[in-house]
Amino acid sequence: MRVMAVGVFDLLHAGHLHYLEQARALGNHLTVVVAHDDTVRARKHEPVTNHDLRKRMVEGLKPVDAVIIGNSPDVSIFEILPKVNPDIIALGYDQEHAEDSIKQKLQELGHGQINVTRVDGLSDDLDGTRKIIARILELSRDKK
Repeated sequence: MRVMAVGVFDLLHAGHLHYLEQARALGNHLTVVVAHDDTVRARKHEPVTNHDLRKRMVEGLKPVDAVIIGNSPDVSIFEILPKVNPDIIALGYDQEHAEDSIKQKLQELGHGQINVTRVDGLSDDLDGTRKIIARILELSRDKK
């Protein structure tokens, strides 16, 4: 089974590793789509690291078999499906994707055989990039 995981992967941390370990456990091949810088800017925030560096970091993780950079924001993520050919799309516990709408769009595009699964989160309070940045800023303020 081929699994696809999608994310920003800015400031790689334990939450990312946990997500990818769980995604890999769903099949025997994991392809990770690292969000394009322009997509991150349009949908979230200014990335701390660029997509080429984020791709390189994710490639070094044990659960990962292949990594590609996603489309720019004017191109649908669904257009990448023929390149990856997944059986399963693994969503992170905190990704703001609605499973039902993804399943519906897959059905409309003729990819209804692809399963969409949300994986569990890491039970750690620093499991996200924004949480880590906030903690660093807090520690910095405390030192002053």
